[in-house]
Amino acid sequence: MSDLRANRVGEQMKKELGDIIGRKMKDPRIGFVTVTDVKVTGDLQQAKVYISVLGDEKQKHDSLVGLAKAKGFIRSEIGKRIRLRKTPEIMFEFDEAIEHGNRIEAIIQDLNDTSDDE
Repeated sequence: MSDLRANRVGEQMKKELGDIIGRKMKDPRIGFVTVTDVKVTGDLQQAKVYISVLGDEKQKHDSLVGLAKAKGFIRSEIGKRIRLRKTPEIMFEFDEAIEHGNRIEAIIQDLNDTSDDE
C-alpha cells in the first residue's frame, strides 16, 4: 500500500518540480533542466529527483549546484502545492539512463554504417 502512495506522490512531485524549475527559478546557473523521474521512499521522508540537463559538463555541474542551493525554496514550494504532513527531503541526481541510451544508439548506428560500407 505504501509503495502505491509513494509512486503517486513521486508522480505529483515530478509534475510540480517541472513547473517550479521551469517557471519559478531565476538562478542563471540552472540551465535547461528536465525532471525525468522522482523516487520517493515508502515512508515519504526522502525523494530522489533524477534530472537531465541540456549542455556540456560545466552546464550540468552548474545546474546541479544551483538546484542544490535552491533546495529549501523548492521544498517549500512543493509543500505548498502537495498536501502532505511532512514534505520529503529532496536530493538531486543526474539521470544517466538517457546518456547511456544515446551511447548505445550511437554504437548501433556505427555498426550499421560499417556493415553498409562492406
